[in-house]
Amino acid sequence: MMHNTHDVLHRLSETLTSRRNADPESSYTAQLFAKGPDSILKKIGEECAELIMAGKEGNKLHVVRESADVMYHLMVLLAFNNLSIDDLLQEMRRREGISGVDEKKSRTSA
Repeated sequence: MMHNTHDVLHRLSETLTSRRNADPESSYTAQLFAKGPDSILKKIGEECAELIMAGKEGNKLHVVRESADVMYHLMVLLAFNNLSIDDLLQEMRRREGISGVDEKKSRTSA
């Protein structure tokens, strides 16, 4: 049975929010929350570097797995800031149909 493609992201977003006050001994996500934004941002940087290396080697499975790691840690950062996948999707919808050049110009002039 085919599920809505972003259902898994909504479930993950809810799970991450529920881990905010979980025991860091029992939850990796709770450990990240407990360590704070610098730790979360460091993990995003590490995972992005791993994704870059995977992209350079051209192994599709490795690219997908590293992309999932980046997405997970990005969503941890969103949850840490009391945001969810819905906030990200709303911004993506706002940008839909807008030229990337125009969108970038709108951010630099704002």
